[in-house]
Amino acid sequence: MSGRALDYALDNHADAEITVLHVVGEPSSMWGSATGIALADDPEAAAEERAAPVFERAREAAAERDVEVETRVQLGSPIRAILNAAEDFDAVVVGSHGGSLADRLFVGNVAQTVVRQSPVPVIVVR
Repeated sequence: MSGRALDYALDNHADAEITVLHVVGEPSSMWGSATGIALADDPEAAAEERAAPVFERAREAAAERDVEVETRVQLGSPIRAILNAAEDFDAVVVGSHGGSLADRLFVGNVAQTVVRQSPVPVIVVR
């Protein structure tokens, strides 16, 4: 869904400065895919490495439209990272998986929380 959000931003706001934010869950040996980051000597470098393919796809999508994008990687909670970054921008474009009721009750819905708490307008793309 983040790809759709980027496509929307590129197609509808091509004159804007677009920043792609990739959030890597806070390192913890309890999180399966984050274990490598948790055990890395340099967690930030490991997060950058994990984000590299995402950023490459984002740059390719932007290049197809003759647009450049900035990239940022953050460690931690996706909600907190997006809300903190939102303060630097005029708007946020976020993808939504449209999670099930169980997802919203037990895991939470990132897009929904960002919409409620963002200091700037939020566009949710499905």
